[in-house]
Amino acid sequence: MTAPLITVIIPTRPGDAAPLALAAARQLDHPADRLEIIVARGQQPSVQRNTALRAAKGELIYFLDDDSLPPPGNLHRALVHFADPKVVMVGGPNVCPADAPPLEQAFAATMSTWLAFGPSRGRYTPVGQARASGEKELILCNLMGRRDALLAAGGFDEALYPNEENALMDELQQRGGTLLYDPEFIVHRRPRRTLGAFGKMLMNYGRGRAEQFRLHPTLGSAPNFVPPLFLLYLVLTPLLPPLLLAPLALYLLAVLGQTLAMSSHCLFNAARVAPLILVSHIGYGLGFWKGLFTRPQPKPPEQVPVTLETISPA
Repeated sequence: MTAPLITVIIPTRPGDAAPLALAAARQLDHPADRLEIIVARGQQPSVQRNTALRAAKGELIYFLDDDSLPPPGNLHRALVHFADPKVVMVGGPNVCPADAPPLEQAFAATMSTWLAFGPSRGRYTPVGQARASGEKELILCNLMGRRDALLAAGGFDEALYPNEENALMDELQQRGGTLLYDPEFIVHRRPRRTLGAFGKMLMNYGRGRAEQFRLHPTLGSAPNFVPPLFLLYLVLTPLLPPLLLAPLALYLLAVLGQTLAMSSHCLFNAARVAPLILVSHIGYGLGFWKGLFTRPQPKPPEQVPVTLETISPA
């Protein structure tokens, strides 16, 4: 049987050096004549991905961020799942490399906790077995889909960044497609390098979720209101009677419990994770409030130029 034609799409900025993901994509274990690699250079990732998606020849599309490093066997693993015609998308976690600096390890450990990221922790650490899932667990830096299904669903909403993939995944499920999470379908990818960059990422995540909710409201976004409401509670704390401070005490106990649960793995990182959990909730909450009151204003396509580079895997 002839191997399916697969296109790997890697967005990156104009003028940047060859992305790290390119070298890893060239090492993917798939016949070279059945593998197409497109580097999409531009300033708006959702526009870059859509432009590359329309130009792609592959029946299956593998989306990587420019710093995603997939192991060679990833395509073989995904093809097993795509043997089921109902499966329209397969994804898995992006995992912090073991040689990353301690602060980055702490960021990764925070994102992998239930208290900080809830069900979305599966994006940052392998969780459970391969299973039908949804936009809470799948992430665009390591995501594979059927080209026809992606185009039929309208591609990525170019008014959104981030969260453009979340709205698309909701649409695919509404059309009856199955989204599958495989904890062993991984890429290695370093988290943010500094606390400031980590906080900015959290605010962008919150803003993107709020903008997604405004443009594509679903009940699935309801849990994402918890961090902004918690932030509002913190702001009002000085005005509250002592009885209403009990939830704050319970929250601090939960943070302590989460930290202690991690201590057997790495005491040093666990001690760092406690404040980072609080930073996660505050940063996400701030971004969410911002996203609720600022409307996305996408530029016309002609104002967002994209350059495509088709690169041989050989």
